[in-house]
Order: sequence, then structure tokens, then C-alpha cells
Amino acid sequence: MENLLEQRKNMIESLMGEKQYVPMKEKEMAILLQVKKEDKDAFHQVIDELLGEGRIMLTPKGKIMKGDGSVLVGTFIANSKGFGFVEVEGRQEDLFIPADCTGGAFHKDRVQVVLRPGTRMANGTRMRQEAEVTKVLSHGITQVVGTFEPSKTSKTFGFVVPDDPKLPFDVFIDGKNTAGAVAGHKVVVQLLDYGSAKKKPEGRIVEILGHINDPGVDILSIVRGFELPMEFEEKVLNQAVRVAKEVSEADCAGRLDLREVQMVTIDGEDAKDLDDAVSLTVDEEGNYHLGVHIADVTNYVQENSALDREALKRGTSVYLVDRVIPMLPHVLSNGICSLNAGEDRLALSCLMTVDEKGEVVDHQIAETVIRVDRRMSYTNVKKILEDGDPKTIAEYEPLVPMFREMEKLAAILRKRRHKRGSIDFDFPETKILLDQEGHPTDIMPYERNVATKLIEDFMLLANETVAQHFFWMETPFVYRTHGTPDPEKIKKLSLFIRNFGYGLKTSQEEIHPKEIQKLIEKIEGTDEEALISRLTLRSMKQAKYTVECSGHFGLACQYYCHFTSPIRRYPDLQIHRIIKDELRGRMSEERASHYSQILPEVAKQCSTKERRADEAERETDKLKKAQYMQERIGETFDGVISGITGWGIYVELPNTVEGLIHIATLPDDYYYYDENAYEMVGEDSGRRYKLGQRVKVLVREVDAMTRTVNFALAEE
Repeated sequence: MENLLEQRKNMIESLMGEKQYVPMKEKEMAILLQVKKEDKDAFHQVIDELLGEGRIMLTPKGKIMKGDGSVLVGTFIANSKGFGFVEVEGRQEDLFIPADCTGGAFHKDRVQVVLRPGTRMANGTRMRQEAEVTKVLSHGITQVVGTFEPSKTSKTFGFVVPDDPKLPFDVFIDGKNTAGAVAGHKVVVQLLDYGSAKKKPEGRIVEILGHINDPGVDILSIVRGFELPMEFEEKVLNQAVRVAKEVSEADCAGRLDLREVQMVTIDGEDAKDLDDAVSLTVDEEGNYHLGVHIADVTNYVQENSALDREALKRGTSVYLVDRVIPMLPHVLSNGICSLNAGEDRLALSCLMTVDEKGEVVDHQIAETVIRVDRRMSYTNVKKILEDGDPKTIAEYEPLVPMFREMEKLAAILRKRRHKRGSIDFDFPETKILLDQEGHPTDIMPYERNVATKLIEDFMLLANETVAQHFFWMETPFVYRTHGTPDPEKIKKLSLFIRNFGYGLKTSQEEIHPKEIQKLIEKIEGTDEEALISRLTLRSMKQAKYTVECSGHFGLACQYYCHFTSPIRRYPDLQIHRIIKDELRGRMSEERASHYSQILPEVAKQCSTKERRADEAERETDKLKKAQYMQERIGETFDGVISGITGWGIYVELPNTVEGLIHIATLPDDYYYYDENAYEMVGEDSGRRYKLGQRVKVLVREVDAMTRTVNFALAEE
């Protein structure tokens, strides 16, 4: 497939290299090359990739000509201050687009840019390469979510103020396109015209979400803003109901029967989709026989069915502060695919024999039928193993010996991972509690305990074992990969942490994960721990799904995949399908070729949808944190300085809320930012505010719309 794509690219390049070639539009070139109707999408993909690689470029009139290396294609990311950035695939750093060089590009537009001579400088420091948008190739946003405001001067039109701060303009709404919206309505707008430097974008209201003060409308606005699909089409729901039959003996035929094996699920109290169970025995030689049993979702979601297409479109379940948007309908995720205690369930099991050093000396991957003995919560397992609670121990007495052995094995596995350099960022997580109206009532710390770590350890081992198994089988597969950090970012991190007396060792411009691990251990318990941990994490690359097994830097392992959550992640579902084809002897040359063709796009799509889900989750958390602090204006809190910039000091509270002390509000002096020392300095007093310093702050103002909190220094 890749060779064919490259051949087509070369053919188009050679056409443009001919003397008689005259720049022409894509449609004209397709006619010249006699591209068939059914091949037009493939032809467009070839043109798109050539543009992205800079091998061709478009004239202002959209005609194709040979590239000169200075033209690139990427995605425009707008900034509320007018400038922007362009993300170019395969390029380490984004391109900086000055405000007068955006070419009318809209946030998330696919654009063609030309590199500008030199680079952007700030205080003598090299910043990003500058570029200019020369053409908008396609629009990435077709709808905008915002608040409707009628015109103050006329009843014949109004405006929608977008929620997204990256859209720094109002959308003009003609009177005939308001759909009956009134002041304060949250609405979805279909864009009709993207506007220009002299003209606002224009749109038509296609959905009224409710009034800005109605319960749940704030979160719904974010959901619509990220274009997260909430409802399932009727045909998808009908198919889910049809396939969600109870397990019959016929379903169990040919499967390894593990119904008599003692096993449990361990999850949070409010979890409903229980897709993993664990079992453990120890033999006379001291070997652990660990079973990780995962719901066989592919038994109910057939390839290319309506259910499968919908699951791929969603890519992942999305866990927002007040709701879950599932990848699969509840009749599957909370029903027949959920490993409910006492009920027969179909599973894919990874059965591992682990020695006393934590090494997997033998394993089997099998289609199984299981029956979970008890549903356990993290809290109760913690009470048994950590608290020694007599009442809980008595209640689960038959299972307690297994839990004790699980604790021992988990410790061995953790020690082994630590030895090879696996990095464990232990950031404080929070759970935001809401009342029935959706108002935040508390922000609670969510701590990892012995039970959460235990399950984490077992799932990591199963994911590694499955990935390694299929790597050596040379089967088309989807891996979870995490690249080695960019040397430039590690260099910056190294310079920064020297201010605190820490260092990083690198060899040949590459860093080993063990060095990051050592740094995380050194800063544990210090004032600067949260800050340096966060900066270290930002210095690393994003994990993603790929068809190449290039290793996982953060886990310090060569083979890794996502096998353990097919109810809520599509890559796991796809992997299960491949595993079952192998187990059943169906991985023919034709089938392998089919997977080789579809998996690159599956991996790319799932990585994109995962990032979308993460962003939506962060935004809903920020919104509820802002609303929580809105009711605490005037109150004082203890916090830690988490960031310093030219415009002020960021402070993080113990409940993870972060706010800004603007430089103009700092008292009794003129302050400036010393970027070499990463400190805010009073010019006359010499007073210094540095990263990690503990301060007392007063909540000055909160803007729930922009999800920002402003602090002032409280008087000592």
C-alpha cells in the first residue's frame, strides 16, 4: 500500500518536471491523468501528502506547482491575541505565525505556509521558526458553540460570542438565522462565511442547548464544542440489543473453561463497565500463575458492523466531571460485556507464569469463559491489605490469601520495572463533587493506594506480554508507543533544574528513562516537586498508537500495547480481533494484508480521538474548579508558586486549583521577571518570588466563562 502511494507521488512529481507542464488545479490534473471516479479520494490523498511534505505547492489561485522546500502544510492553531502557530506533521516544533501573517486563517484550518527568513527572537533567545500563511486549504471547524447576544441597536440581527478563547471574534447572526434564540442562550452555530480581517464570520444557529444558567448546559456546551457524539443512532442501539444475548453453552464451545478458577474484579465503587478480572495462584516452586481476563467485546462487535464503525468514530469513552460518554452503548458496556460477579462471561485471557524475580517465564493467550467470584472495590482491598480491617477481612475471608499473594507479586513487578528505569509520575489527582444542579461542592484528592497500584501493575504486565508475543509473530498490530524526548527540550529542562541544584546525564544527545526516574525520586517531598514533575512531563513526547513497535520511553520497555480495556478504547478492541484471528488460524495472507492497510489509519484516528477526549476532560475540570472558586472570592488559601512569567505568578492550591497573581497587583514595588533565575524580583525592595515557594493568596476574581482564577497576595 505504501509503495503504491509513493509510486503515485513520484508519477505526479515527474509530470510537473516535464517542460510542457503548466500549473493546473487538482480537478484539471485528475482529468489529465484520467483518474476514475472511485479513485478520486485516493488521488486527493496523494495531493494532500505531497503538499504536507513540501514536494508540491499551491499558487494563490489554487494551482499545483513543484515545491521548493520553503512551502509546508499544517494545521493552524489560533491565539486569542491574534497570532498563531502551525503544526506540521513530522516537525519537532510548531511554526510561529505573526498576527499580520495569518492570511485570514481560522482556528484548526489546514493551511499552506511559506517559511520566513530568520527566526523569532526574544531577549536574545532563539524561539520558533516564523512562517506566513499563503493559502487556506480546508476549514477544520464548521460549527461554533457560544452565547447568543441580540444586537443593542437593531432587532434584525445578533451575535454569538464563542466559548473557545482561540476564536477572538463574534459570529454575526442574521435575524432569519437565530432559530428563536434569546439573550443568554447557549447555541451551536453552523458557519456560513469565515469572514476576513474586515468582516466578522457569519453563521446560522442550528441548535439551542439551553440558557447559560440551566443545570448541565455549561458541560453540554463543552461537549458540543469538542464535537463529542453523545447519542447513538437507532440502528446502532438496535444492533447492540440484538447481540447482547446471555452466554450459552454453544458460546462456550472451543473456549478454555476457567469458571472454577477463583477470580475477582477490582474497580472504583461507582464503576459500571467492569472489563478486567484477575486471578492468582502460587505453585510449590514459588512461581506465580497470574491471569488477566479481559471482556471479549469483539464477540458482540463484529468488524465493519454499525457498532464497530461507531466505536471507531468515537475512538474512546470520555469521562467528564458529570457524565460518561461511552464508546459502546450501555447494553453492552454495562451489560453482557461487563464482567459481573456470578455470571458467565466470554473473555480473552493472558495467563502468565511469573518467577520470583518478576520475569514472565511462560504465557498463554486464550479465548476463555469465566465467572467472577466477587466484585471488589479499591477501598475494600486497601482495607484488607493496608489497614488490616478485621470486619472487611472476615467478609472476604476466602479471597484474602489470594490478595496477600497479589500484593507480593505487585511489589516484585514494580521493583523490576523500577530497576529498568520506568518513570512513575505520581501527580495528585482530584475528584470534583457536584450537587444535583451541577454546582461543585468539593474538590477531593484522589489518591492511588495499594489496590489501584496492584491492578495497574498486572495490567501493565499483560499489555507488555501481549505486545511482545505479537511482535515476534510479525503480525500486523497496533502498539502503544512513547518516543525518546527531543534533545532540545531535555537541554532546556536540564538548564532549568540546575537552579534547584539538580542535574541530568545524557549520552550522545539521548537520555535514558532511568535519569528521569532518578530526578523524580530526588525531588520527592520538596517544595519544587509538583513544578519540576510537570515541566519534566511537558519535556517528553506524547504517547500514541502506531503500527511500528518503537518502544515506550516512559515505561522503559521495548514492547507495549493496549489490550486490557476494549469496552472503552478502540485500539484494544482492534487488537482483540487480531488475536482471535491468530488463535483461530484465520490470519491468512489476505487477512494480514487487510490489517496492514487499515491499521495505520486506525492508529492515527484513535490517537486523535484520545487527545480530543483528554482536552474535553481538562476543560470540564477547569470549568468546575473556576465555579468552585467563584463562591470563594475574598477567601484566603495557602498555595505554592507553580509558574512565573513576564505577566505574573501562577499559584497552585492543595486542591489543584491554579490561579494567576498578575504582576500589576504585586504590592509596594515595581517587579520584573528574571528569566535566568526564574524569579519575580522587586526592583527596589529586592524581594524575590521563586518557583516552589509557599505563599498565602486571596481569591480576587474568577471568570467561569474563560475558566480562569486570579489571586492577589494575602497580607501576612
